[in-house]
Amino acid sequence: MFAAPGRVWLATFLGTDVLLAFGYVAWRLPWLLLPLTVVSAFFILLLLFFRDPERNVGQAIVAAADGRVMVVKDEGDTVRIGTFMNVTNVHVNRVPISGYLVRVDTREGPRVPAFSPEATGNAQKRYIFGTPIGRVDVVQITGLVARRCVAYAEAGSPWTKGGRFGIVLFGSRVDVVLPRQRVRTVVPVGARVQAGTTTIAELLP
Repeated sequence: MFAAPGRVWLATFLGTDVLLAFGYVAWRLPWLLLPLTVVSAFFILLLLFFRDPERNVGQAIVAAADGRVMVVKDEGDTVRIGTFMNVTNVHVNRVPISGYLVRVDTREGPRVPAFSPEATGNAQKRYIFGTPIGRVDVVQITGLVARRCVAYAEAGSPWTKGGRFGIVLFGSRVDVVLPRQRVRTVVPVGARVQAGTTTIAELLP
């Protein structure tokens, strides 16, 4: 299964690959070998990037993105858990806790590398959920390679934990911002996580 925004990309690269391969084999044009190799490599990379596997939803509060945890930080009344996605990670993002999507805010900004501490000021899309533990924000943050945040979710709708709410094109960071007094984080910086599956925080009584 592949993410819907990637199907045009995949079809375009596959069609180009087929044409180049036909020209190389049928017309015996050796100069087509280099572009054929390059396009084939990009097509394989896109297959990795846009894959969208089914997941068994994890316990408590789950990761919103695949990748490596790079930030676990208290910020006043909240705690931020940031996950960096490289270009080979699954980039479909998932809801960390069931709730009601209150609104989606879009902000323009610079595009410093997503793994940098300054990336919190980058162009981003913020999903604000009302949940049983209070407000939970999920923030898609662009990077040097990432150019666009795509929202599947619409404000005013209920969402179930593990549901697909968006994707970032290409390579980026996703932060989950939780009410600090209601949760206990269970992932360290450097941990590898899977969206919808890996538990990143447990609920406090």
